[in-house]
Amino acid sequence: MKKTYFLVAAAFLVGMSACDTTRPAQEADTRATVVRTAPSPAGDVMNSNGLRVYAFNDSQPYPESQLRLIVPAAGGRAEAGAVEFVYDVSNFQLSRMTPHSNAEHLANSQEGQHIHNIVDNEPYTAHYETTFTKEISEGDHVILSFLSRSYHESLKHQNAYDLRVVTVGNPKQRINFDVNAPHMFYSRPKGEYIGADAEHIMLDFYLVNTTLASNGNKVRATINGTEFMLDKWMPHIIEGLPMGENTIKLELLDKNGKVMPGPYNSVERTITLRAE
Repeated sequence: MKKTYFLVAAAFLVGMSACDTTRPAQEADTRATVVRTAPSPAGDVMNSNGLRVYAFNDSQPYPESQLRLIVPAAGGRAEAGAVEFVYDVSNFQLSRMTPHSNAEHLANSQEGQHIHNIVDNEPYTAHYETTFTKEISEGDHVILSFLSRSYHESLKHQNAYDLRVVTVGNPKQRINFDVNAPHMFYSRPKGEYIGADAEHIMLDFYLVNTTLASNGNKVRATINGTEFMLDKWMPHIIEGLPMGENTIKLELLDKNGKVMPGPYNSVERTITLRAE
């Protein structure tokens, strides 16, 4: 009887010991850093020189959303300095966080959905209301506006953008910009990425009057000297970028691999990545 008692007691102590060693491991798992996953690839993943580039198309669509720039008028004239912009936006809620997991996976604006306003293909400014002013110098200016999700991915359907030329002040020199020709505008990446935001960098550009195809026009993305050919007009993810400065060059190519005519069809930008 005593022998049986001691065996049961020993088994109980062993069980308690096993529970004690298991509990810290479980607690450690709970405290572990959660690694943010990237969007799922839509097609092949391109790998070269330690970089991974791939398209994705799983974001929430907004096919009914529309944007129309009312002021300044196309071909109109504005006073130099603080130029007023007035938009009509329908079926799209500005300042709302885009309800999609990509808002957790990518650099995300805490102010929500917005309008990208691009003047002469310079880095965009983000606007969360339909009316604002922006300092613009005297001259003829090409203005592209489009709707953007909170994580800066553009809406790419026909009614989601506006392209026009506006004259500011009384310039002596004029430009000849064909709004009906094929054009590419740079959008993302932009600026500085810190910590988890530097793991998956979104590349996004805007096409007007053209499209991409495996046997047609393409965009050549040269990232830190490494070339990637993009034949889908979708946002792309870049992984494997080093900390520090990185250069990204985009070129709109015709089916023969030649850069297409246009003032903005070749552009290079620099971004910075920091661990913390």
